Amino acid sequence: MFMSEGRLDQAAGLRRMANPRPVQVIAITSGKGGVGKTNVSVNLSVALASTGKNVMLMDADLGLANADILLGMKPESDLSHVIDGKRTLDEIIITGPEGIMLVPAASGIRRLAELSAMEHAGLIRAFSELSHDIDTLIIDTAAGINDSVTSFSCAAQEVVVVVCDEPASITDAYALIKVLGRDFGLQRFRILANQVHSAQEGRDLFNKISRVTNRYLDVTLEFMGVIPHDDYLRKAVRKQRAVVQAYPRSRASIAFRNIARKTSKWPVADIAGGHLEFFVERLIQSHNGHMEMPL
Repeated sequence: MFMSEGRLDQAAGLRRMANPRPVQVIAITSGKGGVGKTNVSVNLSVALASTGKNVMLMDADLGLANADILLGMKPESDLSHVIDGKRTLDEIIITGPEGIMLVPAASGIRRLAELSAMEHAGLIRAFSELSHDIDTLIIDTAAGINDSVTSFSCAAQEVVVVVCDEPASITDAYALIKVLGRDFGLQRFRILANQVHSAQEGRDLFNKISRVTNRYLDVTLEFMGVIPHDDYLRKAVRKQRAVVQAYPRSRASIAFRNIARKTSKWPVADIAGGHLEFFVERLIQSHNGHMEMPL
């Protein structure tokens, strides 16, 4: 089902020739829906691209794909066509604002855990053969805690948990961190406070979560920053545009650009595991781990 060690080494060598730089893989997730996770993914992608990064945004909400809707884009093909062998990854990618590369997901697509061995191998090959030069891959995961969310989070190098100041958001974010830390060994999470009314409110929100994790979990939380509540964000959604482009002087846009500058400075280890085909390999291995876990 998996590539042999020799084949992985060969794939790594070929990939380094095509794209010598490792790729920073960032999973954007949340404990619940309605906290603005996809908006964060979209605007962070566009803001990062505006700094000169080559950014790919993968819509990994395999049940309710909507990153393309937020950007007013209408893809003709999606990830399901790649899995079925009808399209290459290059063929389904559509270019968005600031040149971001969007990998569309199909609403209602089968979960990756249900793919056959041949489809798994095809997906790895699709990423290893990608001709685009990429610095950062941002994964917009589904909301909640399921196999898809935990697998994408485990395969990524960085996990950003988006929270807002609501009891359900805080409780569900803690539950997600608990599962990823206790059951899957993730040790570090970055917390982004969204839809807050002040920087202090965002810091207080982070402190609420970290007090509990420090007491009960063996994980490290890092405060990523805040995105303020901003009516211009809602206006941008109605226009199906990223707020950083539609209203570049808005409070939300300034915050997203600040977050993007911080993100662009995160270290990326120059190791084989930083390349895209290894991200997909880790993703598939993580799914296998789910299948093998005792109930």
